Amino acid sequence: MEIRHFRYFLAVARHKSFVRAAEQLGIAPPTLTRQIQDLESELGTRLLQRSQRDVSLTEAGRALQIEAEATLRQFESAQLSAQRAGRGETGHIQLGYVASAVFSGVLQNQVSEFRQRYADVGFTITEQLMPTLPRLIEEGRLDIGYVRSPMPLGESLSRLDLFEEAFVLALPAGSWLCNLKQIEASHLQNETFILPEQISGTFDVAAQGGFAPKLGPQPGGLVSVVALVSLGQGVAVVPQSMVERIQLPSVLYRPLHDCQPRSCLSLIYRRYEKAAAVARFIEHVKRSAASVQSRA
Repeated sequence: MEIRHFRYFLAVARHKSFVRAAEQLGIAPPTLTRQIQDLESELGTRLLQRSQRDVSLTEAGRALQIEAEATLRQFESAQLSAQRAGRGETGHIQLGYVASAVFSGVLQNQVSEFRQRYADVGFTITEQLMPTLPRLIEEGRLDIGYVRSPMPLGESLSRLDLFEEAFVLALPAGSWLCNLKQIEASHLQNETFILPEQISGTFDVAAQGGFAPKLGPQPGGLVSVVALVSLGQGVAVVPQSMVERIQLPSVLYRPLHDCQPRSCLSLIYRRYEKAAAVARFIEHVKRSAASVQSRA
């Protein structure tokens, strides 16, 4: 017995005619008759009463009709579920991000757009420390990650740059630097630098100023970095999106006059991703990034 036998039987039961059922199924009436006979033979009971005028269901036929309809619905549902999973329309994505990734709004927009289109794909989204995030993806504990580039990646990972912005200085409000009309990199040679997760901006500024930076603590997320700045523990080189997103007492943001280091938000992912939902999200992000670049 195969699922097609149920389809053929239900067509005859619905139309009460072998001829009309055969037309709907696109097969010859004798072929349909043989299929129903095979089904009855396997079940060992009559399912249909034939007359010159029409076809009616026996007691066994009425019982089978209920179960066959339920079985066919379940079969079609299973087919659809498998097809949707294969297309990446269902599934689950483990997404990690560093704290600074949320300030530009890129991460939120891309996840929101994907959810609107693929509502049956679930997400687990967690903040992670940037040095550990690539390893979590390599080990399969995360699927994708939003980080600040540049950062070293293993050969199994790829990177897609999404959004570039300038760095600015976060200064204690009482710092002598706040009184300068223009701050140059060399003015910072005696300052203590509070380090964000992405330290490249700090070292770019120091290189431009011609000095080795005096490094302070690296507390983790940018809110913690700016909090230490507000307490007078040092200065920090942070992404420009911080200016609009985080305003703390006793902190001023200032540009650098002679140095324009850049910060880049990137998506990192496994180079040969096998999970369909994850691969679909990566393609979604690639299309989104290409669309933004074409408008730039």
